[in-house]
Amino acid sequence: MRNSSTMFYLTFFILLPINILGYIQRTRPLVTRPGASYSSPLLSSPSPNDEARSLQEQAEKLRGEVAAFERSKSAEIDEAYAKKRVAADTRQKKQERHSAVVPINKGDGSEIMERVFFRPLLGDGSRIVAVEARLPLGAVLGEHETIAGATSVDDLDGTGNAASAGIEVGDVLRACSACQVTMTQPTWQLIVGGIGQPKTNRMMFDVDFKPFEEVMAAVGSNRMDPEGRAVWLVVERA
Repeated sequence: MRNSSTMFYLTFFILLPINILGYIQRTRPLVTRPGASYSSPLLSSPSPNDEARSLQEQAEKLRGEVAAFERSKSAEIDEAYAKKRVAADTRQKKQERHSAVVPINKGDGSEIMERVFFRPLLGDGSRIVAVEARLPLGAVLGEHETIAGATSVDDLDGTGNAASAGIEVGDVLRACSACQVTMTQPTWQLIVGGIGQPKTNRMMFDVDFKPFEEVMAAVGSNRMDPEGRAVWLVVERA
C-alpha cells in the first residue's frame, strides 16, 4: 500500500512540469527570429505594415473618386459646349440663309459689297437669293396674294434674263438696285449761284411694303445707269 502511494506521487510530480511547460508553450508568443511579428489570440494590434497598406488603399480609393468626379465634370462641360456650338451654328446658318451680299452706296459715289440681313416673310425655312439680271427682265411682277405690301414674281419668260439669272415663279422681291438723279454743284458754282449738274447714283432699294407702282419704278430706273450695269434683284424663296 505504501509502495502504491509513493508511485502516485512520483508520477504526479513528474507529469506536472510537463503539463505546465505545454501550457506555457501554447500561450506565450513563438519568436522565430529577431524583428518577426506575431499575433496573440488574446490581445492583437495592427502592425505598421497593415496600417500603411490600409492608408494606401484609402488614398487610391480617394484618387479614383476624384478622377471619376473630374471625368464627370469634364463630360458635362463638353456637353454644354457642344450644345452652345450647335445653337451658334444654327443661328449662323439661319443668318446666312436670310442674308445676301449686295453693293451698298457709301454716299461718295463709291460702292462696297456688304452682307445685308432680311427678316423672313415666308417663314424660317425660306432663304434669300441675290442675282444680277439685265433689262428687260422677262418677268411679270405683281402684288403678293397673301402678304400685304409684298411683291412677287407671278410669271417668267423661260428664255428671259430673269429666268437665266435664277429667278423663279413664286419668289418674293425683297430689294433691288435703283438709280436716282441728283444735282451736284462745284464750289465755284455755289459762290456764283449756278444751278449745278445732274449726277446719277445707284443704290439698293428696300421694296418691303412699298406701293407696287413705286417698286416697278425702282426696277425700271436701272435704265438710267450711265454704266449700263445689270439690275440687282434680292428675292426670298420658300
